[in-house]
Amino acid sequence: MSTPASTRPVLLVAALALSLAGCTPPAPEAPASAPSAPASSTATTAPATAPADACDASKAQWAIGQSLDEALLERARVDAGARVVRSLKPGQMVTMEFNAERLNVDVDDNAIVTGVRCG
Repeated sequence: MSTPASTRPVLLVAALALSLAGCTPPAPEAPASAPSAPASSTATTAPATAPADACDASKAQWAIGQSLDEALLERARVDAGARVVRSLKPGQMVTMEFNAERLNVDVDDNAIVTGVRCG
């Protein structure tokens, strides 16, 4: 017995969904001994403090409008107190994780610095 052509895409999608369902890892379980917070808790947490060598982009704003070169990158990194530096061109793919010790130097298509920020 053959399957009508109109139901084949539906069956294919269902089979794919079922096969992928087994690929997701189970959610982590909380330890049984972990105390749970009361529902009416109003406790707040203190903001996390930045590492001593965290970046401060305000100290490298002088670079905006300058032509990008290795010396400018290094001077901006040192002035901002960053451990690492990277230049970012328009449309360039980059990792999106935040790194408090990294200085990002944005440049335009002519390698002119358009922005300086940490992360």
